Amino acid sequence: MTALLEVSGLVKHFPVRQGAFGFVSGHVHAVDGIDFEVREGETLAIVGESGCGKSTVGRLVLRLLEPTAGAVRFEGDDLLALDQSALRARRRRMQVIFQDPYASLNPRMTVGAMLSEPLMLHRLASGEAARDRVAELLELVGLRPDHIRRYPHEFSGGQRQRLAIARALAVEPRLIVADEPVSALDVSIQAQVINLMGELQKRFGLSYIFISHDLAVVKHIADRIAVMYLGKIVETASTDELFRNPRHPYTRALLSAVPVPDPGLARDRTLLEGDIPSATRPPPGCRFHTRCPFVRESCRVDVPALLDDGTGHATACPWWPELPAAPPLIAQGGTAQDRARLARLQAAFVSTHREAS
Repeated sequence: MTALLEVSGLVKHFPVRQGAFGFVSGHVHAVDGIDFEVREGETLAIVGESGCGKSTVGRLVLRLLEPTAGAVRFEGDDLLALDQSALRARRRRMQVIFQDPYASLNPRMTVGAMLSEPLMLHRLASGEAARDRVAELLELVGLRPDHIRRYPHEFSGGQRQRLAIARALAVEPRLIVADEPVSALDVSIQAQVINLMGELQKRFGLSYIFISHDLAVVKHIADRIAVMYLGKIVETASTDELFRNPRHPYTRALLSAVPVPDPGLARDRTLLEGDIPSATRPPPGCRFHTRCPFVRESCRVDVPALLDDGTGHATACPWWPELPAAPPLIAQGGTAQDRARLARLQAAFVSTHREAS
């Protein structure tokens, strides 16, 4: 599968200014040297705790923020070498869906004006052709063409996010950066939006960078997952492999926090002690060593490399082969008894839902 986007050595340090003259007293290490790629037609999820730098990565890829260092290549072109005119043309192929649709949609513009604006900006359609295209976009995302005259405040949260998806689709992109697109929605609406994004991906061959802190959501949409901690990627793998065989201690802790839909099932949770270190003064060596339950002396000094084992599973922990096996509910999806019990619960839920409908 061809790489659509290639990111190497990406760094973003924000200056910390103090005093009346704004002297730089330090830097926030938001993103500190990461590498990844997104292939054509796949979804790469970037997950991690709040403040780990995942949203910053999405903005850097689109050059909404200028990186401190590194390279971003899209369709073979170096995005950081493009001037503003060339970058605007290239952005037609790269779009974004923000977390809060109400904040990202202009409250003074109707749906028709909002969706036709990118068409006219990139000279794709105008007049009657633009109106037809807007109606087509609304139908694609499950809204009615007569919504064209409404304003954002007249829609529910899920409908507004559908409008944001329609706006991203308007210019026929190849890559969409979705920055926590369902975190502000109810669970039932989350499923609808996730299913919609999956259908659109299959229909148009889209690639997604899906940024989220919710691993339960990521499991249903991502092909591969990159786990971030304090500006670094600590593990990457296919979704099935990561949930079946998490290697990095931080990944294990994240997965152990995913709720199980049955209060009767026991789970061996990994509880991390302490707080995330300050991004202005990240710890030396492995950045996770201050909270890692398996820390060794070398972890406090040596910076671990993100090494691939040859199967596409890369881990930034040289000690993972020596760590104890992950708890069964994480590594194997539960014991046979647990899986049978979950299956019965799901069957009962489906049966009840059918009777009610």
